Amino acid sequence: MAKVNLDAIIPREDFEVTDKRGKTMQTKSTLSIEDIKTDSFFFSSVRKPDFQRETNEWDSKKISEFLSSFLDGDLIPAIILWRNTSGHVFVIDGSHRLSSLAAWLNNDFGDGEISKNFYDGIVQEEQLEIAEQTRKIIRKNVGLYSDYKLALTNPEKVAPEIVTRSKNLAALAIQLQWVEGDANKAESSFFKINQQAAPINKTELILLESRRKPNCISARAIIRSGKGHKYWSAFSAENQTEIQRVASEINSILFSPRLKTPIKTLDIPIGGKNFSSQTLPLVLDFINIVNDFSSDFKTTLEDDVSGDETVKILKRTRKMAYIINSNHASSLGLHPAVYFYSQDGRHKIASFYAIIEFVLYLEKKSLYSDFIKIRHDFEDVLLKYDYLVQQINRYYRSALSSYVNIKEFYIEVMERLLEEDDITKVINDISKLEKFDYLKLSAEESVITSSEFTTERKSAVFIKEALDGATRCKICNGYLHRNSISIDHIQRKEDGGIGSVDNGQITHPYCNTTLKN
Repeated sequence: MAKVNLDAIIPREDFEVTDKRGKTMQTKSTLSIEDIKTDSFFFSSVRKPDFQRETNEWDSKKISEFLSSFLDGDLIPAIILWRNTSGHVFVIDGSHRLSSLAAWLNNDFGDGEISKNFYDGIVQEEQLEIAEQTRKIIRKNVGLYSDYKLALTNPEKVAPEIVTRSKNLAALAIQLQWVEGDANKAESSFFKINQQAAPINKTELILLESRRKPNCISARAIIRSGKGHKYWSAFSAENQTEIQRVASEINSILFSPRLKTPIKTLDIPIGGKNFSSQTLPLVLDFINIVNDFSSDFKTTLEDDVSGDETVKILKRTRKMAYIINSNHASSLGLHPAVYFYSQDGRHKIASFYAIIEFVLYLEKKSLYSDFIKIRHDFEDVLLKYDYLVQQINRYYRSALSSYVNIKEFYIEVMERLLEEDDITKVINDISKLEKFDYLKLSAEESVITSSEFTTERKSAVFIKEALDGATRCKICNGYLHRNSISIDHIQRKEDGGIGSVDNGQITHPYCNTTLKN
């Protein structure tokens, strides 16, 4: 079940203040419904630390079950807080619990007024669908908060169990615990607690610990298209605007159009799903590969205090996104279904990374023209021998470990195709190389016993049929994708060509504006 985005409910704040000691509120030991209302003095002061991970780890079912537990008076773990001397109360542990209650009170499960304001009025379609699905589940299993309010004045209009629960609502409370000490103690407590019951995933932990590094700020900006919490809010207004503009453009190139499964169109995004556990690692790795940041960037990369470096990183990343698939003049227009998806419609992260490295290699060696010469056969290799890339990935066990070796495979394919147009011979020769001697020139076919089509097999049927009749570039004969199409003069304007239909053809932007000229 998809995760619900409640990140807007409690705003973030940097709690690293100049004073050395935080003050605790010893007199407040519990939290009631009245305290969680957005206009209460308490809730208006509540913040998440800026290093807190996004509040999007719970699905609809878990939120519904938590609300049921609260309303039934079941035992709920205490929420752990810390208060600084400026009066803000920071959630050290319990952000999902507190946000779920506040979301219920405000009927905002990622699509309400709080969320709309948080995301500058632009809430992604998938988030809207998940929010509405969550609302339906809660309405069925728990009841909306508006139903409980209605039970006070018109009990006959709501279910009997809601009437019963509503009578006890005022007496219900969640226990509070307080962290004593300064900001360093509070941050230490956060990481210690959040690596126990629900460990933070590796990429999220890197982003939290390196939240002031320009590549991490860039990843946060791209993942939400420059919306939501502004991790770059300390920068100048000019840099903030530029970060949001470039990040939004990169997000669109990576994740538009939206991916739906089973696949029923070749108009699919190069980056896979925007709402996925793999999305954040993919964006951060994309940035790091393009900008040549090593895995130990936490110690080698300086914090960005002005935003200048973040802007530079984003622009270098956008340049690569342009080249891979866009309408920019530099775009090779690499078709996602050929380069980034398996034949059954699964997004291949290792191939995505490998293509980035491959394009960087072509750029460094000035080999774009060579690639265009053999592009048609190169794409035939990718489709016919898709299983070899999967073998390389399995051999090295992970996308980050395998992608450089996949790039080397691509380079071998290109270099040999420049000399030999028999792709079977090319692949046979590559498989005899010592560095690829583990490759087996046969695909492992699973035995199918079910009479039903799985989502993957439905996608495979469509992709096969659609690619057979897909449009190709009239210059290089490579596959064309809708996000990267240029209308070319067959007879160039410089040579007297006119803008008639008969003198027009569709091509990749690079083939039209760079290669041809």
